[in-house]
Amino acid sequence: MITLIYRLLLVMILFFVVWNLFDEEDIFKQANAAMLIIPLILRILMIK
Repeated sequence: MITLIYRLLLVMILFFVVWNLFDEEDIFKQANAAMLIIPLILRILMIK
């Protein structure tokens, strides 16, 4: 049950990061968001 809640929170955070990636105009903030997406996806898939 805790794992499901953890994954749902990660999916929600990933959604907002991807949204910010396409909404942001500053290239450095886009790069920052892009670098954050990879660890979030790995966490959702439970890969360390």
